[in-house]
Amino acid sequence: MSRLSAALAAGLLLSLEASGKTVRGLFRSEAARQQHGQFITKFMYQGRNGLLACRLDNPALAVEKEARLLLYRDMEPDLDNLSCSQRLGKAQIAVPLSQEERNQTIPLQPSPTAWQVLYADRYTCEESSATPSYADLGFTLLLFNPDSAGNPLDHFSAEEAGLHSFYFLLLLAYFVACCIYVQPLHQALRKGGPMHTVLKVLTTALALQGCSALCNYIHLARYSRDGTGIPVMGSLAEFWDMVSQVSMLYMLLSLCVGWTLSRGRKPQSRPLQWERSPASTAVAVGGVVTQGGLLLWEQYSESGGEHHSYHAQQSLAGVLLLVLRVGLSLLLASVLYQITSTERSTLKRDFYLCFAKGCFLWFLCHPVLFLASAVFNDHQREKVVTIGVILCQSISMVILYQLFLSRSLYWEVSSLSSVSLPLTMSRTNHRGRL
Repeated sequence: MSRLSAALAAGLLLSLEASGKTVRGLFRSEAARQQHGQFITKFMYQGRNGLLACRLDNPALAVEKEARLLLYRDMEPDLDNLSCSQRLGKAQIAVPLSQEERNQTIPLQPSPTAWQVLYADRYTCEESSATPSYADLGFTLLLFNPDSAGNPLDHFSAEEAGLHSFYFLLLLAYFVACCIYVQPLHQALRKGGPMHTVLKVLTTALALQGCSALCNYIHLARYSRDGTGIPVMGSLAEFWDMVSQVSMLYMLLSLCVGWTLSRGRKPQSRPLQWERSPASTAVAVGGVVTQGGLLLWEQYSESGGEHHSYHAQQSLAGVLLLVLRVGLSLLLASVLYQITSTERSTLKRDFYLCFAKGCFLWFLCHPVLFLASAVFNDHQREKVVTIGVILCQSISMVILYQLFLSRSLYWEVSSLSSVSLPLTMSRTNHRGRL
């Protein structure tokens, strides 16, 4: 009965041009021969009634080629060491392609399991003979997980489930915070003052994170309907997030390194000002270029060209990016230690320590979460890292905002007049007396 309901659901979906994860392309006999099975896609099934549905453009050609899909559980590390015939024989499920539409129910999965889909035909293991010049076989492949009612209608692989709801809640939080704080922040930016540049960079970085979350939400909302989404929106989300990352890095390095290099020849009444010098600018620009290069390398080093979160480090570039973050954390720790070790004022030391908390949370959350994700299951790791990094970096921005817009702490450590500082208690009281 469950197989019948799965088949009926698939037929209804196909007739309505709706789909789960959708893969369109060409089955190529030559590619299958070279690779001992042409890799098509990977999908993580969970629960009962998972479904694979395949639509062919030319079923007669598929029959002549004896075309078939082979499904492997993603826990066969020795597949590459097997001969062609042994590899094809290792498939857990073989789906012959002899009809225009073919539906295959995936057996019950006790826990979320990744399945690889390969294409093979009668020519795949024929090493000596030449492959006839058949036309390539066009296909549309649909992959579904069961929804909460047990029907194969869930468009997301197990490792993607929940991200759509997370980005919706994140955007809702951004909207509420914007409604509450946009007016006082706008007033603070209009007044200028010693922290004007810092507040502009913080605001820009936060706005870029909001744009990234919006693009991700739009992409996943479309993906939930057609299984394809809007890849350009996914790429834009990654781009805005990368720009936000390098903006924050430039600001933090400029504040710490610039202040350290200039504190011996300039008055220290204003802690962590944006002090420009050739050396501090070179350090900040060097860090930004290095991180930006690694982020771009990490994005383009993944195979398959599919949209993915760069927070899931799965390449050499990703590992180097984590190492860079740890190295920058050590650099900032050294710089802030030099500042606090010679500072006599308790209030200023508290100011620097609060700034250090924001910095370390920003840089170290990614490496720490990446290591901590090893204790989670495969389908949870990417979500733990992605959601954790976004939340931790948002909290870091809140800490820095509170520090530089503080009504009491920054007013006392900066030794500036309350008239030039935004959101000060003394200015509020003065207005009340007037």
